[in-house]
Amino acid sequence: MKLTDRYEWLLGTRYLRSGQRRGFLSFITVISAVGLMLGVAVLVVVLSVMNGFEAELRQRILSVTSHATLMGLEGPLPDWREARERAQQTPGVVAAVPYVESRAMLAAGQRLAGAQLRGILPAEEARAVGIGRSLVEGSLDDLQAGRWRIVLGEALARELGVGVGGEVVVIVPEGTVTPTGIVPRMRRFTVSGVFRSGMYEYDRGLGLLHATDAARLFHLGDAMSGVRLALEDPLRAPQMVRQLALDLGGGYYVSDWTRNHANFFRSIQSAKSMLFVILSMIVAIAAFNIVATLVMVVKEKQPDIAILRTLGAGPRNILAAFVVQGGVIGAVGVVLGIGAGALLAANLERLVHLIERVFGVQFLDASVYFMSDLPAQVSLNDVWRVAAVALLLSLLATLYPAWRAARLLPAEALRHD
Repeated sequence: MKLTDRYEWLLGTRYLRSGQRRGFLSFITVISAVGLMLGVAVLVVVLSVMNGFEAELRQRILSVTSHATLMGLEGPLPDWREARERAQQTPGVVAAVPYVESRAMLAAGQRLAGAQLRGILPAEEARAVGIGRSLVEGSLDDLQAGRWRIVLGEALARELGVGVGGEVVVIVPEGTVTPTGIVPRMRRFTVSGVFRSGMYEYDRGLGLLHATDAARLFHLGDAMSGVRLALEDPLRAPQMVRQLALDLGGGYYVSDWTRNHANFFRSIQSAKSMLFVILSMIVAIAAFNIVATLVMVVKEKQPDIAILRTLGAGPRNILAAFVVQGGVIGAVGVVLGIGAGALLAANLERLVHLIERVFGVQFLDASVYFMSDLPAQVSLNDVWRVAAVALLLSLLATLYPAWRAARLLPAEALRHD
């Protein structure tokens, strides 16, 4: 016999409709379902925002940095050509490009700003990372050896007050010994481009120049700081770069994007877990509204329960009928909540931008949150988790009222009728 053919199911669903109190029970049933729906929707939206934040952060990081790097243990990497050739022959490696990287001070007039300078080979850089697609002015091809040109992040260029065609003086921490003492090494560069990655950390703190110019500026000669790798599967970066270093005979310092930005992703996962627990409390409060609803239903339906008991219904049948009623309320609230949460998450960015325009506020400061948008990405695993927790809490909330109904004695229920 199907569940829908059993009288417990028919009785439980019948009690969801109005009774002799002019629809009051139906009203509070709807309120219970709506409360559960809102709790589930909020939980789905918050988890989707955390997923979107993590995915957007990963995408933006990988657009301006490499998947993995091979560097020298004690400074520059003199045998970078051998390392690059071996890396390019490794299955799963898309590109291997040399680079030079160091800190420097940039000056434009009276303005100063510290930044990370990265020397690149423009023709090869495009194969390794997607920063070339982030340029809003100029092109990486404008970086030519001996022309002393530089590409700045948008926030860094704005802080220095320069644009394309402007000039900045790069001051290197290492000094040059002269008869008058140690003089900081410096060189004048022409700004040939500006990029906007969407990551404030890079837009404010990164400058690109030709690798040959960088090697001359930092007195590296023919050496490079290391070799940057682009992989088919970025998630395998830790294992692949470590194995590549071992194949080269060791003596390399290896790093990858998961290690360099581990704190970001670890904090996101911790925040996501905490929010799931905290917001589950809201779902629990909404679910336990079902307790009040079913207690009132039991109180009103005492004569009906007594008649059913005299007709042969056992305590288990009465309990099942009220569990069905609470379960239906919970299921409706969960389904509507997931639908509302997914719909809101899909349109969250437009809604946030609309609110920002109308009220003149900014929800995300790029200098703090590394991005100015509020992305959302619905995960099926999160949806299943939320649905399972909400349904479990709903069923638990039905147990006490159903147990009270099952213990009801016919004689006591009919004493005053």
